[in-house]
Amino acid sequence: MSKENFSLITYDKRVVLKNKSSHIAIFDTFKTKNNKFTGEAKRQRGIICHLVLEKNPELRTRTAIAHAIAKNNGMLWQNIYSAIFKDLNEVLIPSGLVKEGGRLPLRRGPKALQLEGIPFYELTETGVLVASSIEELGDSRMKIIKDYFNNIDGSTSGDDLLKKTVLLLLQTIPSFLIKIINAYIHDYSTDKIDNIHPVTLEKLRTVLKDQISIERELIETYDALFEDQKLLLKDFIKFLN
Repeated sequence: MSKENFSLITYDKRVVLKNKSSHIAIFDTFKTKNNKFTGEAKRQRGIICHLVLEKNPELRTRTAIAHAIAKNNGMLWQNIYSAIFKDLNEVLIPSGLVKEGGRLPLRRGPKALQLEGIPFYELTETGVLVASSIEELGDSRMKIIKDYFNNIDGSTSGDDLLKKTVLLLLQTIPSFLIKIINAYIHDYSTDKIDNIHPVTLEKLRTVLKDQISIERELIETYDALFEDQKLLLKDFIKFLN
């Protein structure tokens, strides 16, 4: 594959290659049904959800992942295994979202396979961040975001403002924080930005400077309003909501 198909990304203190020809499809919808995810999107979202929630290595092999996703979608795991294999090997691993976490010993089968073992998988830091944009995870998303940003060393990275603000939004306006995270991850999935981990203020600014213009205008305007104007605006928004 030609060099122009790759860009450098960093995770787990290692530099790896992101294959730009590998399409992260987690936000893909049908052209005629914009609110319905494609089969590929559902599979990739399912893999990411499974890996972020499942702690047992034996349940993070390709076969175990296929079983879990098939069960959730009411189908036979054999019918989805090859697609899961492709999603992992051709998309999620080359894109730096998933990595091999180790090998499980085999007691049966060909001797070569017994010696080599069966691989199980885990999310990279990039993959964990991507997981925080998947709504199927429900309230777990908030814990994922909190854990991720709590691990940021603001004094070292210079992003103490980022860490404190994200944790504040997590407590006060989680819906706004989710909008920010979703926009950030969406631009990564569509190759508008090359890497998302670690998150920095500059990366967020590149993605969000045009997408949160309404919120910025509202905050700036609200501070300049008289008290009666603030109350009027509050009542109006409450009524619309």
